[in-house]
Amino acid sequence: MTGAVNSKAEFPHVSRHCVWLLVGNEELAMSFVDFPWFKKATMEQLTNVERASPDHLYWPDLDVDLPVESFRNPVAFPHGSWS
Repeated sequence: MTGAVNSKAEFPHVSRHCVWLLVGNEELAMSFVDFPWFKKATMEQLTNVERASPDHLYWPDLDVDLPVESFRNPVAFPHGSWS
């Protein structure tokens, strides 16, 4: 993705159920129930993330592009509602 923002997302904690994602100063949960495509991802795939814009993250190895808001409010973004 072109025009990637310099600041990266970080992953302070990974468990069997969830990945914690640090975006800027905000810590967000990526539940495998809400984001199932991350469950079988390797750590290398998970941590290869680009902050495409302040409001979007992109995982090139997984071809997953998600708005940051989807982590804040996953109910508003049901599976398959984004590309």
